[in-house]
Amino acid sequence: MSAETRPAFYALAPGGWRDYVTLVHPPYTLWHLSYVAIGAGLAAPFAWTRCAVALAAFALGMGVGAHALDELSGRPLETRIPERTLWALAASSIAAATALGLYACIAWTWWLAPFVVFGAFIVAAYNLELFGGAFHSTLWFALAWGALPALSAYVVQAETIRVEGVAAAVYAALLSYAQRVLSTPVRIARRQEGTVRVELETALRTLAAASVAIGVASLLLHV
Repeated sequence: MSAETRPAFYALAPGGWRDYVTLVHPPYTLWHLSYVAIGAGLAAPFAWTRCAVALAAFALGMGVGAHALDELSGRPLETRIPERTLWALAASSIAAATALGLYACIAWTWWLAPFVVFGAFIVAAYNLELFGGAFHSTLWFALAWGALPALSAYVVQAETIRVEGVAAAVYAALLSYAQRVLSTPVRIARRQEGTVRVELETALRTLAAASVAIGVASLLLHV
C-alpha cells in the first residue's frame, strides 16, 4: 500500500506495531492534547501534577479509547488489530481516563464532575454513533474534542470557571470545528475515491503543528 492510497496521511503501512501507532491518529491526538495544555496554562494557580493528570486522562480517553471505538465501526484505518483487542483497549483506556477524572474530583475540585460525566458519555455516544448518530456531528465534535479538554484542564487548575477559561474553550471548539470541516473531504477522497486532497491535508498538518506549538508555549510559561 503506497502512502497515497493509505486511509489517512498519517497512516503507516499496515501490520504489527504500526497499526497501533496509526490507531491513535498521532497528529490529531497531539492537536487535541494541545487544548489541554492551553487550558491548563491559562489558569492560575498552575500545578504540573494537575496538568499531567489532565493530559493523561485525555490521552487515554481520546487518543486511545475514542479511536479504538472508531476503528470498530467499519475499520476506517484498515488496521489488522483484532476486534477483541480493540474492545479491550477502548474499555480499559476509557475506564482509566474516567478514574483519573474521579481522582481529580476527590483530590482537588468537584467543579470537574460534570466534565468527567460528559466525557464518559460523549466518547461512546459520538464514536459508536449511539441514539441514531444524534451526537455524531461537527458541532458535537467541536464541543467534545475541543471545548471539553480545554475547559476541563482549566477547571482542574483554577477550581472554578473564569472568562479566560471560557475563551480557551471557544477557541478550541472553533478550531476543532474547522478541523472536521477540512478532514471530512480528506477522508472521503482517500477512503472512497482513492485520491489525495493535497491542499487540505497540508492545511490540517499546519493547523495541527500550530496548535501544538501554542500548547507547548502555554506550558513553557510555567517552567
